[in-house]
Amino acid sequence: MPDETPDSALHPLRQTLSQLRLRELLAEVQDRVEQIVEGRDRLDGLLDAMLVVTSGLELNATLRAIVHSATELVDARYGALEVHDRDNRVMSFVHEGIDEKTVRLIGHLPEGLGLIRLLIDEPKPLRLDDLSQHPSSVGFPAHHPPMRTFLGVPVRVRGQSFGTLYLTDKENGQPFSDDDEVLVQALAAAAGIAIANARLYQQAKARQAWIEATRDITTELLSGTEPATVFRLVAEEAMKLTKADAALVAVPLDESLPAAEVAELLVIETVGSAVEFVEGETISIADTVLGEVLVDGAPRRLDLIDMDGLTGAGPALLLPLRAADADTVAGVVVLLRQGGPAPFGSEQLEMMAAFADQAALALQLATSQRRMRELDVLADRDRIARDLHDHVIQRLFAVGLSLQGTVPRTRETEVQQRLSEAVDDLQAVIQEIRTAIFDLHGASQGITRLRQRIDAAVGQFAGSGLRTTVQYIGPVSVVDSGLADHAEAVVREAVSNAARHAQATTLTVRIRVEDDLTIEVSDNGCGMPDLESDGITTSGLTNLRRRAEELGGKFTITKQPTGGTLLRWSAPLVQ
Repeated sequence: MPDETPDSALHPLRQTLSQLRLRELLAEVQDRVEQIVEGRDRLDGLLDAMLVVTSGLELNATLRAIVHSATELVDARYGALEVHDRDNRVMSFVHEGIDEKTVRLIGHLPEGLGLIRLLIDEPKPLRLDDLSQHPSSVGFPAHHPPMRTFLGVPVRVRGQSFGTLYLTDKENGQPFSDDDEVLVQALAAAAGIAIANARLYQQAKARQAWIEATRDITTELLSGTEPATVFRLVAEEAMKLTKADAALVAVPLDESLPAAEVAELLVIETVGSAVEFVEGETISIADTVLGEVLVDGAPRRLDLIDMDGLTGAGPALLLPLRAADADTVAGVVVLLRQGGPAPFGSEQLEMMAAFADQAALALQLATSQRRMRELDVLADRDRIARDLHDHVIQRLFAVGLSLQGTVPRTRETEVQQRLSEAVDDLQAVIQEIRTAIFDLHGASQGITRLRQRIDAAVGQFAGSGLRTTVQYIGPVSVVDSGLADHAEAVVREAVSNAARHAQATTLTVRIRVEDDLTIEVSDNGCGMPDLESDGITTSGLTNLRRRAEELGGKFTITKQPTGGTLLRWSAPLVQ
């Protein structure tokens, strides 16, 4: 048998093995300690990130904080948070890591395709070592920086998918780990709570702004402010509430027509540079979405509105002005964002539809209130006209008869002439009072359309042997009641003069509505009469001239080359 190795010879070997085992244990302990420290540091980073994302109430600031904290937490070079609405349409895209110059070169935000669409439709974590190899990848647009490793985690708010947090290109070039995914999921859970709080705060602010805007509009309308002025307030407040770039308000040319028969809308207010329409311009709505909104009274939200007169148009909201108890739509409010920005959200559509309803209800109440005031004024005018006719005119007529009966009893020629002049003056006064009565009765028909009032004024001379023609050019229904009163008085005076003094057989009345209301009355009579020899008082023509001057218009009366007289009277539509 071989000699056994003495213990003294094995001692160095045991000592060496012991040292190796100790070193291994120390290395393992060191690794464990480093892992514990790293885990503690990452947990500290997660807690810090949670504190950051939950510290604010402004939604946009909160979204940016989430993206920034996520990139720092897992050492990602790029990060983004996609936000979509209840219809899974991408509404906004908050990103970090790409500079502004590159963003401008790319030109537009992601449209919700490829991996973005996959995570919207299937909201669950997705981790990739090379995102370009995934079947759903659609590549990058021009100027977009290359990206390889990928981590996507859904963000939920109150159990509903709100968006997706995307992280790409870990700084050390390694793929994202299981620990990275766990940390980002934990951060996404905290982010969901922070977003819920921020959205509640944002909704509260929007609701407060909505209440203040509707209050201001209602106050203005019920205080007697002209609807045209209030419509501008509606457009401006709607732009503020939705952060739109432009707004316009359009109403039917003839409010009495059923919505299905309306072919054009009149633009009464525009705000913002994206609208080429001008106030007073008409929009054809046949076979358009505007026509659909007017007919069915349902608001619309469009990702892109295609309509002439809009510069670089993009997303739009179309809001009908409908009162709660009204069967018709008073008009349409259009809110626009120029091409590029995110579309309007479904919550904005609901809020602004309610805003438009409240504005329309206030308009309806103000209209009813104004009509009640008008009825009171009209009743008072009728009373004054009745008193003038039944008392004042009769007394003046009696005085005139008395003076006329006195003329034969005096032998003085001068006295007879003076008495005759007094009788003529009384007759002129009576005629002027009757004209005033006509004006009062004309004002009492303020709720009647101008076309009907002109036809009635001309029709009073139907039995005089004068053949009359009335022509209407332009949207007569846009003439307000005050200007309609003047127009009726002008036509009545002009036709009366032609029938009594011009010896005319035909007469044409033209009513033209453009920027001005223009009235032309032409006849085939004897031309400009001699006012003194024909017994025409100048008061009627003077009143016509005064009416035009007071309204900033013009009045002319000229002989026509072919014979007869042409009377032209005009006044601006907008006073």
